[in-house]
Amino acid sequence: MEARKINAALITEKVKELFMNCNYYIGDDIYNALCSSRDNEESETARSILNQIIENDDIAKKEQIPLCQDTGMAILFVKYGDKVIVEDGSFNEAVTEGVRRAYIDGYLRKSVVDDPVFDRVNTKDNTPCIIHTEIVPGDKIEILAGGKGFGSENMSKIAMLTPSKGIDGVKDFILETVRTAGPNPCPPMVVGIGIGGTFEKAATLAKKATFRSIDTHNPDERYAALEDELLKSINKMGFGPAGLGGTTTAIGVNIETYPTHIAGMPVAVNICCHAARHASTII
Repeated sequence: MEARKINAALITEKVKELFMNCNYYIGDDIYNALCSSRDNEESETARSILNQIIENDDIAKKEQIPLCQDTGMAILFVKYGDKVIVEDGSFNEAVTEGVRRAYIDGYLRKSVVDDPVFDRVNTKDNTPCIIHTEIVPGDKIEILAGGKGFGSENMSKIAMLTPSKGIDGVKDFILETVRTAGPNPCPPMVVGIGIGGTFEKAATLAKKATFRSIDTHNPDERYAALEDELLKSINKMGFGPAGLGGTTTAIGVNIETYPTHIAGMPVAVNICCHAARHASTII
């Protein structure tokens, strides 16, 4: 396969579109789950809140305005074809410029500060973004992107479990993390779970799991069954939409896994609110 040249300006434009679109238009997987949850919800209060969330998403789509005031920190998962050559700029610079233009031109809230502890001065364009890049065979660039709000991000946790904890230890940690979070992540939520790898790999897996469509399952039937089991257990907690009670605390549980060391079993839980923004494109 011959090398393929892609102009940096095209990458910038595609990234800009991704972040504007994911902030204006909720994904069909989330929207359909909200509607289904409303129809099956036992609590009248919960049904009313779900109706308001759905109406909010409808208005955002119609008016092309952000579906939540927290438009998130920009995160991208990239599969970068090894035959791709970027012309007239670098890939990371092109992506960063796309994020900058999306948040400025799209009137999206700029929430990034330049220093995490001391200065905390707003960068005023929501950059820098976070880019996870995987080099793959081919001549295309595949981008999965989203804006991650921090009301839910702050509720996320990681545990370095030992193998002796087994499946029960994994389930206990996940459920206790969600129980401790309670109403803070703006339920109904999507729960992304990463199991395996190392400390940082498990966290990345958990984040990527929140970007996966909730109408899909892990391809391993054991983990697919665990996704369903955890979703049922979480919804029995009774927090409900907005934490005001009901049977819809979560609308999705996604698990991603990776091989790990014989001495470890890392587990990360990344929680996302119902404004679970994700969009993808292939260049």
